[in-house]
Amino acid sequence: MQQELTAAERRRGLIVMLADTFLMWSGFFMVIPLISVHYVDGLGWQAAAIGMVLAIRQVLQQGLSLFGGALADRLGTRGLICIGMAIRTLSFVAMAFADTLPLLWLAAILAALGGAFFESPSSAAVAALTQQADRSRYFAILGVVRGLGLSIGPLAGALLLRVDFSWVAMAAACCFCIAVVITVIFMPDVQVASERRGFTDGIGMALRDRRFMALTLLLMGYWFMWVQLTLALPLEATAVSGTTDAVSWIYVLNSVMSIVLQYPLIRLSERFLRPLPLLALGVALMAAGLGLISLAALSANIGMLLGCVAVFSLGALLATPSQQTVAAELANPAALGSYFGVNALALALGGGIGNYVGGLLYGLGKQLAMPALPWLVFGCVGLSSAIGLALLNRRLRSAQAAPGRPTVAE
Repeated sequence: MQQELTAAERRRGLIVMLADTFLMWSGFFMVIPLISVHYVDGLGWQAAAIGMVLAIRQVLQQGLSLFGGALADRLGTRGLICIGMAIRTLSFVAMAFADTLPLLWLAAILAALGGAFFESPSSAAVAALTQQADRSRYFAILGVVRGLGLSIGPLAGALLLRVDFSWVAMAAACCFCIAVVITVIFMPDVQVASERRGFTDGIGMALRDRRFMALTLLLMGYWFMWVQLTLALPLEATAVSGTTDAVSWIYVLNSVMSIVLQYPLIRLSERFLRPLPLLALGVALMAAGLGLISLAALSANIGMLLGCVAVFSLGALLATPSQQTVAAELANPAALGSYFGVNALALALGGGIGNYVGGLLYGLGKQLAMPALPWLVFGCVGLSSAIGLALLNRRLRSAQAAPGRPTVAE
């Protein structure tokens, strides 16, 4: 595990993960938010069909991440991360030529396969390279880097879309290709399991961990809301403003808040709240932001929409690093990769349902002349998750921590 690495190797590994994160988020958000705009608004495809493509990509990626995490326990992380990013590169190249639904499905399946290889190993590598005392701060820095990628990616995508969508997809592929090169050259070989076990033993350990599974189940609501950033929000911004440029406005606002507020907000918040209650607060704010978009949809007011996105983003600034910290602290160090693979099921189910239901409800709201419908549903789902997390925090506070396992609810 990380004890076998020197301090310099750990620092180098964490820097590589920051670089990879920037490139992957820039590339991913350069193209993914514009899929709905390109295929629905540009080519006239049904929003529900695009929602289904995104949902299956999400479910397939996070479902397979279960095995990606188990592989990381046995093989280490560097090779898997590189293979995954290389496949993701090919997926975006395929998307550049996807002018029919079967070709788009092929690109989405490749994207899912690539993500399954790198997602859980990347999370496990970060958990292994950091110490508990500085983990939440590193995740906050990671949030700032994601904010940079989230800012640059959509802006570059919106500019390239003026030429052609294929340019957007090829530029995204280049980002992942560069990340592969950086990882091959500079990333140390991080081992993330403290014990050698059978391939499925770690998965079984995580599935039997009631505390961890309760967290995973409740995080489905967080991911259900989060994926609306790539589907329903771009469609609503375009509808309210009358221009696809509004998609980049949303991401610029979100990313500027991340860059400016992420680290100081987490440093300030951790003085008063432990990660789990902070996660519950963040999810509640995200739910409030999405629910309030119903008012912006009814009034077709872009200023009000951006204000709601600001509330949503503020909640995400609190929730995103907190959910990573809580998952890392509740995970058993004997099988970090498997635990993060199981935790990816929250994104698989919550994100997959969120993508499909988001597209379905958005289209239904338009057909029924009820533009507030999807946003009220999104808000209710998020509020339910926030209440569940608060109850989990209360239960963990009153329960005795198991020997050798830290509690995150003190």
